[in-house]
Amino acid sequence: MMHSKLVLASLLLALVGCSPSEQASTQAAQAGVNPFKPSGDVKHIMKWVVDPAAFGIWDSAGSIITAAGTRELAPTTDEGWLAVEHSAAVVAASGNLLLMPSRAVDDQGWQSIAQGLVDAGLLAQEAAKNQDSDALFDAGGQIYRVCKACHSVYVRGDGAQDIL
Repeated sequence: MMHSKLVLASLLLALVGCSPSEQASTQAAQAGVNPFKPSGDVKHIMKWVVDPAAFGIWDSAGSIITAAGTRELAPTTDEGWLAVEHSAAVVAASGNLLLMPSRAVDDQGWQSIAQGLVDAGLLAQEAAKNQDSDALFDAGGQIYRVCKACHSVYVRGDGAQDIL
């Protein structure tokens, strides 16, 4: 019995010693230490993260109408809906990636757009979780509007703030 108490006490002390203290975390934040380690620039985030995830949503929302008839794009299986939910989670997380200090182009405008991407991704995630094709279509439209707003301000070919 005494041996097991000693082992338990040793384990607890080891765990306490391994975890960073709240005071150390607060001191690092106050010192301005940036814990982020960027692994690419905004162009990389767009090409490899946002675009594939957004297209995973857009390709699963709405319908295609041709002379041959109408084809609904909404998933028809639980696995299909889960894939869309995953894409939506990636879109939402991407907005937070864009808020990292090394990526913010300016304060208010950039933050507002990035937070809009998070919100739109969360809407799409909820729609996919509920397997609601109409809500997914609306969320896909919101993602498009956020992307369009960003590109109209930050993407220009004539050199002005050409970050993408």
